[in-house]
Amino acid sequence: MAGAASAIALRRIGAEVTVHEAHEEPAGPVGSFVSLAANGLRAVAVLGCLPQVRAAGFAVPWQRMWSSAGRSLGEVARGRARGDDLVSVTLMRADLVAALRAEAARLGARIVTGSPFDAARVRACLDGGVDLVVGADGIWSGVREVLDPHAPRPVYGAMFSVSGVSRADDLRVDTGTFNMIFARRGVFLHLGAPDGSVWWSAQVSGPRPADVHAIGLGDLLDTYRTEPRAVEILRATRQIHGATLHHVLARVPRHHGDRLVLVGDAAHPVGAGQGASMALEDAVALAQHLHAEGAGGRALDGYERQRRARVDRMAKEATRNRDVKTAGPIARRMRNVIMPVVFPRVYESATSWLHDYDPGALPA
Repeated sequence: MAGAASAIALRRIGAEVTVHEAHEEPAGPVGSFVSLAANGLRAVAVLGCLPQVRAAGFAVPWQRMWSSAGRSLGEVARGRARGDDLVSVTLMRADLVAALRAEAARLGARIVTGSPFDAARVRACLDGGVDLVVGADGIWSGVREVLDPHAPRPVYGAMFSVSGVSRADDLRVDTGTFNMIFARRGVFLHLGAPDGSVWWSAQVSGPRPADVHAIGLGDLLDTYRTEPRAVEILRATRQIHGATLHHVLARVPRHHGDRLVLVGDAAHPVGAGQGASMALEDAVALAQHLHAEGAGGRALDGYERQRRARVDRMAKEATRNRDVKTAGPIARRMRNVIMPVVFPRVYESATSWLHDYDPGALPA
């Protein structure tokens, strides 16, 4: 996703772009659903893809929090200020990739599929006079290792997730509301889609599973046995995606070299529902600096300076977010008492720095 977004931004400033995609079909059925908050959608608009992205998903104006027992803990405008008409969009990750990739191709980017990372090819590109190599290859970035062999490596973040789609005649979930149940072990997310199905994601806290591929619906039903709403949705499952381990990455000290730069999760896997939005912002910012200052260290220095404080702050927020999801019994009880009173009142002011971000513009 970060690669396609970067390709769009770079083509809009006139650069010749080749994208090397590891997968044969990058827009195939990979991953589950993803949400774009107002800041991510502003970046999408700068890239010129807002209508396509909106058409590929659906608007989710609200977010509700629930206790394990089903008690309401508050409602807020999802990923935006309450008065902002740029409403959060949720869509399948594959559909987001497809929309961005189609726009990159339309603008003239060359896309090579089935081309996995190869350190020798990266070095050959640099030796061959390529102006810039953009590492948009995710948390396990090989480009990051080429840039800095001593860069930190991902470690298990004490949580794994399983996602799926449920459907049943008696399963009633409001369309346009993102629901988060704070469960005994992690959280359970779900929202109603326009076709009547329910998209869900179980984010389970705990030690690293012995065999992540063996985790199935039965395991989730046992994990969420004290959360009646989660059990109801899980029992109506019609499609399930394989479990994914959540990894965290220490602060990456270098985001660029002379002609090599990192974007998205390769530089800062922030999580907290902002990974895609941060990658989109990166793509816009990188192209802006290259357009203003030309390829070279000065532009890349400017890009890193612009992005560093924001993504570092987002990383700290993501850590707090994970701590809430993995709270122990005493912290859970305190949260259930405090959140209904405090959270709806402070959420908008506490997140305005994130959601109200203006990414600027690119050449038309």
